Amino acid sequence: MKELRGAFTALITPMHDNGDVDYEGFRRLINFQMEEGIDGLVPLGTTGETPTLEEDEEERLIKIAVETVKGKIPLIIGTGSNDTKHMVIYTQRARDLGADAALVVTPYYNKPNDEGLIRHFEAAAAVGIPVIIYNIASRTGRNISASLIERLSRIPGIIGVKEASGDLNQMGDIIAGAAKKRKAEGRPFTVLSGDDGLTLPLISLGGDGIISVISNLVPGKVAALAKAALAGNFAAARQIHYDLLPLIKAAFIETNPVPIKAALNLAGLPAGPARLPLGKPDPANVAPLRAAMEGLGIKLK
Repeated sequence: MKELRGAFTALITPMHDNGDVDYEGFRRLINFQMEEGIDGLVPLGTTGETPTLEEDEEERLIKIAVETVKGKIPLIIGTGSNDTKHMVIYTQRARDLGADAALVVTPYYNKPNDEGLIRHFEAAAAVGIPVIIYNIASRTGRNISASLIERLSRIPGIIGVKEASGDLNQMGDIIAGAAKKRKAEGRPFTVLSGDDGLTLPLISLGGDGIISVISNLVPGKVAALAKAALAGNFAAARQIHYDLLPLIKAAFIETNPVPIKAALNLAGLPAGPARLPLGKPDPANVAPLRAAMEGLGIKLK
């Protein structure tokens, strides 16, 4: 498939007040993202609250995303599980329903060793859809080292990594190792930041972009940041980075996606509440969120 570069939104799953999925709101959010110039979408990730979604809800969301996107931008579906068998089933479902790629997170809680991780991602790649590794030790309890990423990048069908280790040294090692080696072989390996605050540093090291949370609210600005940085216009990218920094900080003042859903609600976009066990945002944390949004000129309800 075409090399993935730019800004991709880790899309929320909007809910009604009673906790049911807001499917029409989901469609509306996808259209909003495309109108604002986002480079791709990533539904059914952590930001999409997949731990609390039912399988029939997930399938309907994938179908709506495929129908709405119509192939205009890449659609990457989260298919991770800490059970390899279930991960394969979810990855097959994404393939069969028309996704462009699958995002497969490190198995969480059971903390597999290197051999287990290799076999897990081999099983994902064997499904026959491009696979992006999602490395986020803060959620999974297991970091995938740069050397292991390089080994995994040799598996046919593994096309990149969403790197959310928060470690720029590790990100640089992945770019210098896995990405450069695969590129020399004529098989690009995409390195995307999993942290909004590290989009600019990652691209400056030679990375390819961001799978963003704040782009749920400001897709055009995040896309502009990535575009400027990828074009080597770091002065413009740096200005956008600092403009967005208050929102980045406020969006992670509590567990994601609680703050970003609160921000979307404030902006009048479909979001609703998060599902339990995620609770409502602390009222004290809404003030910096409002201030960051007002600083960006976003009209509040």
